[in-house]
Amino acid sequence: MIHQSIATIVTSRKVRTVSPQATVREACHLLVASPEGAVAVLDEGRLVGILSEHDVIARAICAERPTTETPVSAIMTAEPRSVEVSASLAEAMRIMTDGDFRHLPVMLGRELVGILSMRDIPTQYRLLVERFSEFRDAAQEAGDRVTLLV
Repeated sequence: MIHQSIATIVTSRKVRTVSPQATVREACHLLVASPEGAVAVLDEGRLVGILSEHDVIARAICAERPTTETPVSAIMTAEPRSVEVSASLAEAMRIMTDGDFRHLPVMLGRELVGILSMRDIPTQYRLLVERFSEFRDAAQEAGDRVTLLV
């Protein structure tokens, strides 16, 4: 299995961003071009939200909001969790799994450097981390100490 870092994955592609005042329709044009399936919402250069395809479907289309009039700020996920670019893929997966979401802004300090999608993480790696988590949980229930060194 090839081990990739978060930096290797996200720094090789363009970061797509939208303002919170943009319309959902404008944001959808960016989403279509986004391999991650999400765009970062920046206000004066600061990360204030993330907008995913799921957000558009659930909070705009299904809610029957007009996409040409609804601002991104009305349907985005505000104040999203993020991960440092130096973090491990295992840590990013844990954050996404614990939060039950599939997209994670990647930061270098306060600067957005990309968006990591669950689909960016190789399947074999996801399975390995999931199996280890199951093993760790079982060991903790039994009172043993297990450390993840991924």
